[in-house]
Amino acid sequence: MSAATTGQDDREDAGVRGIRAEPVSQWLEANIEGAQAPFSFEFITGGHSNLTFKVTAADGRRLVLRRPPLGSVLATAHDMAREHKIISGVGNTSVPVPAALGLCEDESVNDAPFYIMDHVDGVVLHDAEIADAEMPFHDTRRNLSTSVVEVLAALHTASPDDIGLGDLGRKEAYLDRQLKRWKGQWEKSRTRELPSMERAYDLLVEAKPEQRHTGVVHGDYRLGNMLVDPAAGTVAAVLDWELCTLGDVMADVGYILNNWVQPGEDSLRGATAFPTMHGGFSTREELVEAYSAITGFEVENVNYYRAFQNWRLAAIVEGVLARYLKGVMVDDTVDTDQYRDQVENLADESLLLIDTMG
Repeated sequence: MSAATTGQDDREDAGVRGIRAEPVSQWLEANIEGAQAPFSFEFITGGHSNLTFKVTAADGRRLVLRRPPLGSVLATAHDMAREHKIISGVGNTSVPVPAALGLCEDESVNDAPFYIMDHVDGVVLHDAEIADAEMPFHDTRRNLSTSVVEVLAALHTASPDDIGLGDLGRKEAYLDRQLKRWKGQWEKSRTRELPSMERAYDLLVEAKPEQRHTGVVHGDYRLGNMLVDPAAGTVAAVLDWELCTLGDVMADVGYILNNWVQPGEDSLRGATAFPTMHGGFSTREELVEAYSAITGFEVENVNYYRAFQNWRLAAIVEGVLARYLKGVMVDDTVDTDQYRDQVENLADESLLLIDTMG
């Protein structure tokens, strides 16, 4: 995999692509209160878009650095100032997020903007195997189900204007904007023709419901983007806000339901990988009931939002695939065929859900 800029590897911390250790260290000491050099940098695996690094200071203090991928990308999806603003604003609510500590927009420091946030202890439940190992008891799984809903409800009932995010984006016509945006991304990033994506898009435009509940939309709300306290069964921090915007909060509901795979389900995406697959968690129906009770929102057209989110995720994954093929991601060991299969399966699932709407 080639460096994003000529000679970049020579200026990076040994073995850590994406970090220029000396200038970043100098910036940290000058801009993050109490930060003490020397610093060590470690790439945190798991992210397929913006890159995340753990930073450990001389006194053992841990921080987290976020920066864009190593190369040309779609700017709106990798805006560090915007993401920093979002977690700063959400930090004014009861939604648990890492504290935003500093933003560097001077690209001479690290070849791209980046921001620093506090490190939060917790476990990411990426799949069922991790869930089984970290949360073997059903009572804590039920507690976590409740916590996931409570956090989402707190986000959706917060006034964007009151938390400093009123100008984050347009509040109205969310689905119109999203369908247009991700259709454009699909056309820019696609690596082959896929008729199911085009068909799903046409049907989603045709069946688009009216927006009834408006607020902050996370855009990628799932257990894989949360740090959890496995002993208590609570959400310790919600991560990965790069797709956050204002609009129809039902989009987040559809998204979490897609990722809340239940025991015995036959998912085209390989259901055994989902953390909820082995049971003990609330059902989808219980999640919706609890969310409605807390927010006071009537949850309608669930399968439309689920279909929309599968189609949207297919467009996002295609963008990830395109970046891997271009060699601009830190991890160059992945099997890109899995991303091709995932895109195709997501498009198929979207069409299946649209069919259930009658």
